[in-house]
Amino acid sequence: MSTDAHQKVSTSHLERDAYLYVRQSSLRQVMHNTESTKRQYALRQRAVALGWPTARVHTIDSDLGRSGAAAADRDGFQHLVTKVAMGEVGIVLGLEVSRLARNNADWHRLIELAALSETLILDEDGIYDPAHFNDRLLLGLKGTMSEAELHVLKARLQGGILNKARRGELKMPLPIGLAYQADDTITLDLDQQIRQSLALLFTTFRKTGSAMAVVKRFTREGLKFPQRIRRGIGKGEVHWGEINHSRVLQILHNPRYAGAFVYGRTRTGRTAQLQITVRKVARENWPVLIPNAHVGYISWEEYERNQSTLHRNRTGFISGERGGMPREGSALLQGRVVCGLCGERMRVRYQRITATLAPYYQCTEASVRRAGKICQSIRGSHIDQAISELLLETVAPAALNVALAVQEEIADRVREADELRATQLEQARYEAELARRRYLKVDPDNRLVVDALEADWNERLRRLDALQQDHERQRDANQNLLAEDARERIMTLAQDFPRVWQNPRTEAIKRKRMVALLVEDVTLTKREEITVGVRFRGGKTQSFTLPLPLPMSRIRKTPAEVVSTLNQLLESYTDREAAQQLNELGHRNWQGQEFTAKKVSFVRRTYALKSRLERLRDRGFVTALELANQLDVSTTTIYKWGREGLLQRELYGNAKRCLYRLPKGKLIVKGQGCRRPRAPIVINAQSSTQETV
Repeated sequence: MSTDAHQKVSTSHLERDAYLYVRQSSLRQVMHNTESTKRQYALRQRAVALGWPTARVHTIDSDLGRSGAAAADRDGFQHLVTKVAMGEVGIVLGLEVSRLARNNADWHRLIELAALSETLILDEDGIYDPAHFNDRLLLGLKGTMSEAELHVLKARLQGGILNKARRGELKMPLPIGLAYQADDTITLDLDQQIRQSLALLFTTFRKTGSAMAVVKRFTREGLKFPQRIRRGIGKGEVHWGEINHSRVLQILHNPRYAGAFVYGRTRTGRTAQLQITVRKVARENWPVLIPNAHVGYISWEEYERNQSTLHRNRTGFISGERGGMPREGSALLQGRVVCGLCGERMRVRYQRITATLAPYYQCTEASVRRAGKICQSIRGSHIDQAISELLLETVAPAALNVALAVQEEIADRVREADELRATQLEQARYEAELARRRYLKVDPDNRLVVDALEADWNERLRRLDALQQDHERQRDANQNLLAEDARERIMTLAQDFPRVWQNPRTEAIKRKRMVALLVEDVTLTKREEITVGVRFRGGKTQSFTLPLPLPMSRIRKTPAEVVSTLNQLLESYTDREAAQQLNELGHRNWQGQEFTAKKVSFVRRTYALKSRLERLRDRGFVTALELANQLDVSTTTIYKWGREGLLQRELYGNAKRCLYRLPKGKLIVKGQGCRRPRAPIVINAQSSTQETV
């Protein structure tokens, strides 16, 4: 082998440098498997024996503690491949193939580049020239065996782990709130504050059915939530902070809180860029699921209900499914309307009508999924009104029981929050006392430590005082909720449930929550009439029909009775006076608003009714200027004669807009105010002539 080795090493190889690649798979191996590292470094002497000077034998050991399963994150191996590709390497030294690569793709790329650049490869068994077929074949087999060895090692480890997991004995990191005992059995955390925080989370979700409602309650009541540090500085410590929506979902989806042992919820993979990714595994594909394996905060049945609730709460557009939790908007049946034509869930669309947004229930499944047409679109206001009337008939007898349940729920919520705040206060007292003891035990001459401990003690005292004040303030606010007058108001409201339901101050989201408790879904079918099928919780059904809603043009149309009345009023009144008369008669426009002069003018123009001015013109009335020119007097004289009652005048606008008409017969007026005559004037109204007396 030595003679054959010297025959493969040529002068061209010795003119280039030798590179020794050293690698261990983990830091644990670097610290404990030192003999393997020493054997790899000893290969330098092999290169020297083959003729390379010591100064030209380079060692690449920057990949110590890194796995050889892939070339990603192995800077040393990539540097070696670069040097080989540039033709600067005469020989590559490695203790065995597995030290260079555990991946055939990386290994064969190195062999290909070594063959092109005439680079030798040396391991513990000998020297190989990748340009020769036999050596290349042997190197390929060694690479395949190295990759297979890694697979066998992983299979052994995974098999042992899976076998232990099937028995439920695999020790895995536990979520916050669960802990291992000395005998490796699982129990609830000994910290009472942590247990109460988790219990409050599950209780709130049980009552509200919304993860966001849990976050809002913790935020509204100023409650903190624990989180355990998993790695790095402070590993194992518990930090208290604000809770967010993703954290609540993570806890609700974790079956360990229901006392179940689960293995294989996630699976690790790699992307095209060789980045490690973690993918969730569907529940039916979990390798191990053992319900009731240890104690938990909720039962397995409640966990199943929580998963169903969270599934219904999803708001993404999924075929046949819609979000079930109430959201913004006035649509009472949001998320609960089913199309009677195709059976898919109908979405809610809002359209602005004057100053309000009117809901429309639309089936857009064919439009979104198959680029088709909208199945049906139904205005939702009268549908919601009909469902409201149905619920009032159904719920009113049980309103008193609902009020009692609400009162009990408020009392439970106040008690739970007060207990949790009490534990937080107790923890703050303990930390303040601990800081005090540390301060008293320190050497007074060590001023640097004394100052730091004193500042820490003061800070914890301030935190305790602030927490105590907040606790007292919240307790006073809670007492107001449980006051006797508050209970009486709840009972009074329960006895008048229709008024509560129809009160404008009742939020739409609260009405939707009440609907969710009673109605499973509502099926709508739009043909000559709208068929409404209501399916209540428990299986009871009820159907009824509604007429098609009128088009907006007919809704906005002024009733014929109002138009006829307005036509009669305009014979004697102006637009403003006619509006007042219509309001006194109880007439309103299509929006339920009172009539104004502007609204009367719009109706008059729309229905081509003659105005007060036109009607007076038809009856022979003229303006002051026209009459002044006709009588050869000034307009001021006409205004004066009108005020004195000598001329007949009628208003057609405001108090200053009038038309005039001469009275029948002769009218004798004095010449005052006339343009030329000063003697009395006799005006003949029939012929519109004047004579001087």
